Amino acid sequence: MPPPPGITPASLTPRPLARHITWHWATPQAQDVLATRDLGAILRFHRQVHGQSQLDLATLLGYDKTYISALELRKRRLTDLGSLRHVAQSLSLPPHALGITDAADSDHRAVIQFGESTVRLAEIARQSGHASEAVAELWPLVARLEARVDEGYAEHDVLHLLARARLGLGTALGNVLPEEHLSTAAHWTAKSLDIARRLDDPALTWTVLRMHGNELRKAGLHGAAVDRLTRAATLAPSRGARAAVLPLLARAAGALGSTPLFDRTIKEANRMLDEVDHTSLFNPVALSEIHMRGLVGTGRNREAVSQAERAAPTPTIAVAPQWRVIQLITVGRVSMLAGDHAGAGELFTNAVHEAAEQRLPHQLQRVLRATGLLLPSPHEAAARALCQLRAEMAA
Repeated sequence: MPPPPGITPASLTPRPLARHITWHWATPQAQDVLATRDLGAILRFHRQVHGQSQLDLATLLGYDKTYISALELRKRRLTDLGSLRHVAQSLSLPPHALGITDAADSDHRAVIQFGESTVRLAEIARQSGHASEAVAELWPLVARLEARVDEGYAEHDVLHLLARARLGLGTALGNVLPEEHLSTAAHWTAKSLDIARRLDDPALTWTVLRMHGNELRKAGLHGAAVDRLTRAATLAPSRGARAAVLPLLARAAGALGSTPLFDRTIKEANRMLDEVDHTSLFNPVALSEIHMRGLVGTGRNREAVSQAERAAPTPTIAVAPQWRVIQLITVGRVSMLAGDHAGAGELFTNAVHEAAEQRLPHQLQRVLRATGLLLPSPHEAAARALCQLRAEMAA
């Protein structure tokens, strides 16, 4: 399934958030203040963040300075819904922060609720080999959340959901875009990192660093990828979380040609196989593919051939469909290094078929580079499939 009509790699380039966004309402301190529903405390917090006097705030709201003082000291109460809505709008607060529930606010709450489900289902779709469907689901959600933030309503739940939606969109794009447009995927994940930093959310920061680093690697920015992934490994909140980073770091180190870092990382990852639960990325089959590719990337072709000739690891968990394609191509490359062109040709042919079915242009481009003039049949098949995918994306 192609992206929605009119959505092209160019149109998916993220635009910067509006300059007037009030990030301060999304901080942990602001969340504590807003949770009190105390208008006086909210007004004082706003003034403190912006360095405003009571007179400045009174001018902004169109009230008298003494009235602002009375509200902050709780000597006066503001109960009129129209006035509360005016204060909320002036301070770029959602109405519900001041106890107002209206149709627009109820609609916004529904967007948050269904947005959470959309992000989860899109990730399931991507992991199941339907990345283009994930893009189609996430793009409208990201656009709607960005419109909300551009209006100045930078609530914590909106920004947190926007970060995760952008991250999911960038990761899905990393599957469906050809190599020349993979920087777009990395830009989307980078935008999530900006939000995670502003929210001061360690768990979100770890997640974004991990996934952003992988998109940087796919875009060919290997040094930056290693930097982000190394930081993600350092920030990992648990052994399982660190295990989730290590395969990605090993791939980036191999692509960079950093033999010491690759060897340390793949060794640690293999050692942890018996210590943590396996996932679609962290499992013996995936690590075997990463090991082979890293050995080739660090110039150790003979060791890569020896690795391929060993007994295939026993699958311990269902592997995502795209990993099957990745593994076929890597084993095909190593088979060519071993002089087995017939076996490599069969592997590449199967990889082309599955990559076309799953709409994975980047993997088709890997086949093109690996086969060249030596294996004309899979090379031509990959070229035809890639041309077809590009035509569908441009439609």
